[in-house]
Amino acid sequence: MTKKHVESCGCNVDKEKVDEAKRRLLTGSTVTVAAAAAAVGAGFLDSASAATLEAEALYADPEKPGLPTADMEIDRERTALVVVDPQIDFLSEKGVSWGVVGESVTEQQTVDNIEKLFAAAKAVDMPTFISPHYYYPHDHKWNFEGTLEKTMHSIRMFDRKSALNVENFEGSGADWMPQYKKYINDGKTVVCSPHKIYSPAQNDLNLQMRKRGIDKVILAGMSANLCVQAHLYEMLELGYEVAVVRDATAGAKVPEGDGYLAALINYRMVANGVWWTKDAVNRIEASS
Repeated sequence: MTKKHVESCGCNVDKEKVDEAKRRLLTGSTVTVAAAAAAVGAGFLDSASAATLEAEALYADPEKPGLPTADMEIDRERTALVVVDPQIDFLSEKGVSWGVVGESVTEQQTVDNIEKLFAAAKAVDMPTFISPHYYYPHDHKWNFEGTLEKTMHSIRMFDRKSALNVENFEGSGADWMPQYKKYINDGKTVVCSPHKIYSPAQNDLNLQMRKRGIDKVILAGMSANLCVQAHLYEMLELGYEVAVVRDATAGAKVPEGDGYLAALINYRMVANGVWWTKDAVNRIEASS
């Protein structure tokens, strides 16, 4: 039987659930946190190549691929940049998920790479869409959840007071990473309604892009094997052509497995293109 929380709190999360989630993040990610701390100490976060070279070797494409190579051409009139969950809870050391995603974010230099995509897209006036993740009090009253849903709800990830209330939003885990705000808040970027689990099936991303004649997507954001992968699958099913920027995302590393590696394998099998950030930026610039 599901344990019910007290009605006065306005959620369906009890202290035992919160404590359990925190223990899982702390104990299950000891190696991750230690590795991230070591990277900071070694100056990896400030280096242009150290962590990336390690990641390129660790996640290198096979020397002899067994599958045919697909690719996507950018058409200025039909192509958009879509960034999923560019938010503090996923991408900042202050975020509640850093203990499990921090190592991968650091390896891939995800934060900087997403910014490079924003800058390149804005320079050529490429349509840019944000598919954010927010949870409101009513979302904490669901009767059932999957593993990662349960974890996100328990640690209050992406929480806001309500859909119409931005009190305490600034600087919270649900807010944009500070370096992205000048791109997202420029009056041109389309911020879609929030997706609720992983895919854009429950938000207006598809509507907003179709209304602008978009059918090609450059996809980036967080996290690799969850929301980004789900966005990829949903958009492919809806008839979009999608290229994923492989080092402008990252995934959790937990005892259950490496989420980034799991996503990369699937990107190779289903995406219309799997690009590095430097390649994506060059292609975007050449499209002007």
